[in-house]
Amino acid sequence: MNTYIRRNVAPIAVLFLLAANAVAQDPAPKFDEYLNALAAQQRFTGSVLVARDGKVIFSKAYARANVELDVPNTPQTKFRLGSVTKQFTATAILLLQERGKLGVADPICKYFDNCPAAWSEVTIHHLLSHTGGIPNFTSFPDYIPKMMMPVTTQEMIARFKDKPLDFKPGEKWAYSNSGYFLLGAIIEKASGELYESFLQKNIFEPLKMTDTGYDHFETILKNRATGYSMTLGKMVNSAFLDMTQPYSAGSLYSTVEDLFLWNEALYSGKVLSAKSFEMMTTPVKNNYAYGLGVETKFNRKMISHGGGINGFATFIARFPEEKLSIVVLRNADYGTPAPGRVMQDLAAIVFGEKYEIPKAVTEIKVDPKILDAYVGKYQLAPNFVLTISKKGDQLMAQATGQPQLALFAESETTFFPKVVDLKITFVKDATGKVTDLILHQGVDRLAKKVD
Repeated sequence: MNTYIRRNVAPIAVLFLLAANAVAQDPAPKFDEYLNALAAQQRFTGSVLVARDGKVIFSKAYARANVELDVPNTPQTKFRLGSVTKQFTATAILLLQERGKLGVADPICKYFDNCPAAWSEVTIHHLLSHTGGIPNFTSFPDYIPKMMMPVTTQEMIARFKDKPLDFKPGEKWAYSNSGYFLLGAIIEKASGELYESFLQKNIFEPLKMTDTGYDHFETILKNRATGYSMTLGKMVNSAFLDMTQPYSAGSLYSTVEDLFLWNEALYSGKVLSAKSFEMMTTPVKNNYAYGLGVETKFNRKMISHGGGINGFATFIARFPEEKLSIVVLRNADYGTPAPGRVMQDLAAIVFGEKYEIPKAVTEIKVDPKILDAYVGKYQLAPNFVLTISKKGDQLMAQATGQPQLALFAESETTFFPKVVDLKITFVKDATGKVTDLILHQGVDRLAKKVD
């Protein structure tokens, strides 16, 4: 905006200049250009909302909520939130603390019968901040085989209650869905209500979040999105997940419009007291507070959380000083850039920072005999190995403790997965022997071939 205007300019001319400048600064066309480019490359399907100063400045949906029925996504489409659920769980705990029903300093054994000795020092605060050391059940080897089966709260807790802690409570940070699952049980014990009922009565109904709730697969839910995954380069319906499994760690659904209502209420003091809100947004370790991450982006404070669950990936962010909210909900658990990166690029547009419209990567065919030379193990760190294998004529990559990913060729030496934002370049010596690979993911990391 011009900072100097001659005093003899007529008022109507000044108004014209200001109006023209306001139009020039409207970020909506750039949002749409960016998201249309992703949608055209089949790299984004979902809904996006951007709000500033309490007003929605952009709300639009892309691709399809249901591919088989050719139903488009809309701003009213309901998406599973995954771990975005955690901020609602944290809020419920703080509301109960305000009402004298519990305290975040309480040992969790106060709320569980036959509490294991290992949990004696774990507090509600530790669970909220992922500093309790309780092993994360979604990382257990039997999680995927069991995820389709309904469980009671006690049955799920039994899966991890007798396991040793990963570390002494408060000493370290490690993301734990188990911890947030326990918080749901504590909410029910302290309130005398079901977890979902407490959220419905104390958060969703007061804020008129009519399109938000606990996702039950058997419910006929208008405007529910179908979730998609990718297998060997092809879109497929995501694997079934019984929603008793994520519970208070990731069971909710919502829309971009309802999450706008949520963000505006939370940050304007309509949900929690000032003291509770400060507790919820003050980092404990690893930039994590209570159900929210707190960090700096573009030299501005950002409070946010992402979510990932079968068929869905989500992100909600707030730049509190700028009163800027960005919500990205995607009904696909694959694809690059991830919702968090989409949010970052949209914020860059608002703040006038650098960003790039993602370009389509052209996939080529490579002689399977060339792929044979890449098969092997590559050492990224002392306890972290990237294993390259072949499945038919498809090159595959699997990092230690992570699922296997299909790789696609950009050139004879550079490959990329379609589900994660990274590339792999294989390095050959003067004789043509493959000696290393370079993992391009934010920074470049060299991994030596060890077999």
